[in-house]
Amino acid sequence: MQGSLGEKIGEGVFADVHAWAPGQVVKLSKPGVPRWVVQHETQMTRAAFAAGGPAPEVFGEVTLDGRFGIVLPRFDGPTLTQAMRTGAITREQAGAILATLCHAVHKTRPPPDALSLREAMAARLRFGGSVLPERITTGVLALIEHLAPDEVLCHSDLHPGNVIMTAEGPRLIDWLGAARAPAAYEIATCHVLIAELDPEHADDPGRSTVSSVLQAEYARRAGMSPAALTAAMQPYLPIVRVFLLLGGARPEMRERQMQRIEAALRAGG
Repeated sequence: MQGSLGEKIGEGVFADVHAWAPGQVVKLSKPGVPRWVVQHETQMTRAAFAAGGPAPEVFGEVTLDGRFGIVLPRFDGPTLTQAMRTGAITREQAGAILATLCHAVHKTRPPPDALSLREAMAARLRFGGSVLPERITTGVLALIEHLAPDEVLCHSDLHPGNVIMTAEGPRLIDWLGAARAPAAYEIATCHVLIAELDPEHADDPGRSTVSSVLQAEYARRAGMSPAALTAAMQPYLPIVRVFLLLGGARPEMRERQMQRIEAALRAGG
């Protein structure tokens, strides 16, 4: 595809983002990351965009020095994290924006090839399950089996750092983890990412405000009470924490998350 590898402008666990062509970026898998990882993100992003979800358009695919990449639009604007840091957006406004995006994702028809929550966990365990004790990996798979069946499309990585505040409105990026799962799983993921693991606000005691407003606004949109949503989230918290440990949670938070997971599994979720 027409373009050339430009400056590196971002990175995640599995890929680096570089400038590519005017108005475009390329998300390029890191060396050693299997091709299927970014290919799966390509499929999920395309499907969500085609179904009218808040996903970017995929312009094409490239392979550079053995690394697979997807070409995406370059969104101009700060992340929601940056907008909160500068005071351009309050925590309450951020929570409402995230709730709106969650609701939009869940109203998007899941693509036929979207992984179920169990399939997504099994895939992640194949890629990095050796970092966790077997009692945790077997316990979390058993927990998933006993929970409600998959229901809606979930982004599975919805946090302020993945929202770009463009002039046309917020845009949601990084659809690698998209899967079919209950909506409560998504809200549990948002809570852990924002209130427990957000590196940009690790020392900010007010970061929980974003999560609490998100939950209250989502519950309102879904026609349920905040208490009911909180109760529905609880069984999914250990599942979310396992996903995040497998994705490379920061070392200083690893022990605390392990303790929470084991306590939840002992209590039956």
